[in-house]
Amino acid sequence: KVGEVAWPKKLPSNPATDFAVVQTDDLTVQTAKGWLHASVRKSRDHSVLVFIHGFNNRFEDSVYRFAQIAHDTGTDSVPILVTWPSRGSALAYGYDRESTNYTRDGLELLFQFLARDPDIKEVSILAHSMGNWLALEALRQMAIRNGGLPAKFKNVMLAAPDVDVDVFRTQIADMGKPHPQFTLFVSQDDRALAIS
Repeated sequence: KVGEVAWPKKLPSNPATDFAVVQTDDLTVQTAKGWLHASVRKSRDHSVLVFIHGFNNRFEDSVYRFAQIAHDTGTDSVPILVTWPSRGSALAYGYDRESTNYTRDGLELLFQFLARDPDIKEVSILAHSMGNWLALEALRQMAIRNGGLPAKFKNVMLAAPDVDVDVFRTQIADMGKPHPQFTLFVSQDDRALAIS
């Protein structure tokens, strides 16, 4: 069903009907770069989609959620999942917020790498909940360091952003112009944002 992760109904999971991990590989940085270059060259528009998960999301949940998003949208963009050390608990808001701050420099390094890669023509970012804080802070930091953002950073999609509106305005102003197109997705039923 579109919009829902097809969690296994029983174990072992069936890859024909459920999202399932069928293989895991340890990757070196060089191997990961090689995979990215090969994948981007196969992409019609040489684009990447970076997904940053939100508050109270464990690694496994993020992997499956992004697989579901990529599958449902049928995107041709190369998927890049960014995870940060969420405690995976609704009671760990402060811990998760500090974890995004801890991860900011690493995400900026990824953004810098994507910016320098001549094979990548377009970078889109999809962030959820507290992942928006991380995405915006890394973009802001990169823009300050480089005197702006590269034109290939086209779209930033902010789903249920856990960012104060005044802080958001300041972050955008600090990015300078031109900056990516920002699209916000919000829901009246977002319980996590109501808590924060």
